[in-house]
Amino acid sequence: MAVDYDLVVIGGGSAGLVAASAGAQLNAKVALIEKEPKLGGDCLHYGCVPSKSLIHAGRIAHDVRTAAAYGIHTDIREIRIREALGHVHQVIDTIQEHDSTERFESLGVEVIYGEGQFVDGRTFAVNGRSLQARSFLIATGGRPSLPSIPGLREVGYLTNLTVFSLQELPAAIAVIGAGPIGCELGQALARLGSQVTILASRDQILPQEEPEAARVVQHQLEAEGICVLTNTRAAEARSQEGRKVLITNTGETLVVDEILLAAGRMPNVESLNLQAAGVQVGKQGILVNEKLQTSNRRIYAAGDVIGGYQFTHVAGYEATVVLQNALFFPTKKADYRVIPWATFTEPELARVGLTEEQARKRYGDEIAVLRQEFAGVDRALAEGAGLGFAKFITRPDGEILGAHMVGPSAGELIHEVVLAMSYRLKVGTLKSFIHVYPTLSEINSKTALQLTKQSYAANDRLQGLLRRFFDFRRSIGR
Repeated sequence: MAVDYDLVVIGGGSAGLVAASAGAQLNAKVALIEKEPKLGGDCLHYGCVPSKSLIHAGRIAHDVRTAAAYGIHTDIREIRIREALGHVHQVIDTIQEHDSTERFESLGVEVIYGEGQFVDGRTFAVNGRSLQARSFLIATGGRPSLPSIPGLREVGYLTNLTVFSLQELPAAIAVIGAGPIGCELGQALARLGSQVTILASRDQILPQEEPEAARVVQHQLEAEGICVLTNTRAAEARSQEGRKVLITNTGETLVVDEILLAAGRMPNVESLNLQAAGVQVGKQGILVNEKLQTSNRRIYAAGDVIGGYQFTHVAGYEATVVLQNALFFPTKKADYRVIPWATFTEPELARVGLTEEQARKRYGDEIAVLRQEFAGVDRALAEGAGLGFAKFITRPDGEILGAHMVGPSAGELIHEVVLAMSYRLKVGTLKSFIHVYPTLSEINSKTALQLTKQSYAANDRLQGLLRRFFDFRRSIGR
């Protein structure tokens, strides 16, 4: 049976845009469907881009506020949240040009705006049209989940979908959730002038991270005046004299002006009529195999809608896997062996691979833990950024199992380790080439050097041989 398209992409976010643009440039006939009247998805409009832009504004305010430490004495007269958010939206508008309808149409993509659904396993209906394709990609992303807190819906709340539209800065704000979104936005809003309280349901913030690295971030948040409540959940919400009140499971009462939800996400699948297409959905999202095929082998899924690693860079990678499988032959498997990520608080926190606990569970004591403080990196000291450390977990032979950094530019610095792990290079590679002095990147070579030092310190025979060698050379005067 003839079909209209080689590939129909449903969702104009990170995964969908990568697949649509690349597919069209390969001369495939591609349609891209997006229910919102703009492309870019959550990352551009409500996630990575606006949050990092707001974080930058908060960092400037913090730098001005703490400039006296460098002999620069000044005061912040006023912080205008509308102008700060104006910077956020200016950045979005600039990047939007790259994700414009016109650009994608110029590449040969047919862009269709509208909300549609599957009619059967190879037909998608939108705007009164029935689109048939050899393959489909579902990349509809996710959205903030609403925790089951009595009264929360009635009193109102913010999410990452609405926080960047604030007209006034809340004097006090409670952040429910201590993952990356909650910590990043909580610190940014605090630096811009809000009194922030973060509710962490576990005994540490950023629960997916190495505990000692997360503690460094928590101590910095607290040093900046943010109240972090661990092992704490919101149990009830209500209104009181125009403000919002949260009652916690510990009996504490928080009176704030706004509540920001940052406690998980859920996939956007309800309107797609996936049952008609024979596509199965689990608790975290659409179920896929290693090739990112759904239970209907003609239909693929990628990005936040499948759960897993919910990062823009992972969604883009998954799109490349789908593209090869959907347009050519379904032989490529998604490889999640080396997935880095970063949390853009200050200090930044970055990670790739296993934590120390995970490595010990897998390999027992046959691992080496290498650690280097940023206080031992001259560039960090010069910039007053000696807080934090790098921690690598390796096998005794130098195989890198994981790396964790908390400190200045950690999200940039982690990529040397990502490269080494991707190509299965030993940790010694990171100390074998010359790093520019003074740069923060010396943290990688200095951390890698710790394995050599540990090996030498544990080798009594080698130390004895070297002592006798130098004793002999001195004795003969040469």
